[in-house]
Amino acid sequence: MLSAFANSLKIPELRQRIFFTFALIFLCRVLTTVPAPGINSIALKQFMDNLGGSTAGSAVGMANLFSGGALARFAIGALGIMPYISASIIIQLMTAVVPALEKLSREGESGRAKINQFTRYLTLVLCGVQGFAIAGFALNAGVVTIAPWQFYIVATVSLTASTMFMMWLGEQITERGIGNGVSLIITVNILGSLPLALGLAKQMFFPGPNVEATHSLFHLVTLLILFFAVTAGTVAITQATRRIPVQYAKRVVGRKTYGGQSTYMPLRVNYAGVMPIIFGQAILMFPNIVLNFLGNRLGWEGATRAANWFNYGSASYIWIFGLMILFFSYFWVATQFNPIQISDDLKRNGGYIPGIRPGEPTAEFLDSVMTRITLAGALALTLIAVIPMVLGRHFKIDSTITSFFGGTSILIIVGVMLDTMRQIESHLLNRHYDGFLRKGKLRGRR
Repeated sequence: MLSAFANSLKIPELRQRIFFTFALIFLCRVLTTVPAPGINSIALKQFMDNLGGSTAGSAVGMANLFSGGALARFAIGALGIMPYISASIIIQLMTAVVPALEKLSREGESGRAKINQFTRYLTLVLCGVQGFAIAGFALNAGVVTIAPWQFYIVATVSLTASTMFMMWLGEQITERGIGNGVSLIITVNILGSLPLALGLAKQMFFPGPNVEATHSLFHLVTLLILFFAVTAGTVAITQATRRIPVQYAKRVVGRKTYGGQSTYMPLRVNYAGVMPIIFGQAILMFPNIVLNFLGNRLGWEGATRAANWFNYGSASYIWIFGLMILFFSYFWVATQFNPIQISDDLKRNGGYIPGIRPGEPTAEFLDSVMTRITLAGALALTLIAVIPMVLGRHFKIDSTITSFFGGTSILIIVGVMLDTMRQIESHLLNRHYDGFLRKGKLRGRR
């Protein structure tokens, strides 16, 4: 692997792409450290410490995690790249249900360009709304040093401009760098909390002289084993596919013969990726906020008791969250996977699945296979998602540490790293260099 990294710097084009990617990522990290105008940093730190926003378990902490800690500092990059991700998800779901958008998606490059433009417009709207809401949150916290109307304008404009600039940087990384730019920005922001997590872990297991450790060495070894096991399981579920054999009939056109070869259709076990976890977390933020509001402001005791069901890490929250992951896994497959279209494309190109008649029987077969493997993928995804909550609930471990043992963080990090390594691998193999998987290839008997 080390030789593969060394070889990647020997190729001028690949070396330029790698350095270009690092430079733009550095700019994104700068945006997460530059404070927004009109903020009293000392008062903000005290307020966030009292709120618990520096932990990844709360709603504020989750937003802080994906912004690379910018929200806790109220930097101009406090919104991060998440408004763009939210806009992309909304547009993708609307594409599956709105005929006009579905027609655009079928028009090739020009249609995709229009959809991307709609995504940018929606991102701008979401940035304005979220920036205005965060500005109001800072005003209510009493950490603002300028007039409220001035702060609303300055904060909303600076937060929106920063997110749009990050979006542009992500597109530039995708086009001229290596890897998916937006995904890399999110990954780097998540990894930005790793030093804090390591510091908390050190205090937990090795607090120093004259201070008793809260956890034993046995817990440390168990956590390390669990970390490697969860990482390996995440890689396996991300890479796992069900291969459907496909045979193409021979066609004679003039003097040439086409088709006749056998191939396979890979169906991903975790087809929805990290989306079910994101949807579940986003939806479960609202019941707790609404019910607490009804209980505290209107005096409804039943609402306060019901709000406890949605407390992060509680047994009821874990069960509801797991069921929502199962639901959204099937929901995403239902909206994004179209077996009828795949069957028609196979039939049009002279392909068929051995033992299955072309047309409607092929679509039914693909639908049944996808239903079964989605169940396995959704159960594995649920297990990975609830591990941080179980660790925090039963072992009293800070959620900043447990966020690296599963859930959205580990899935995003593993998926993005694998995708980036695949792109570097393709560049190396095209230049006749050994890639990362050189020793993992099977060699036939000579």
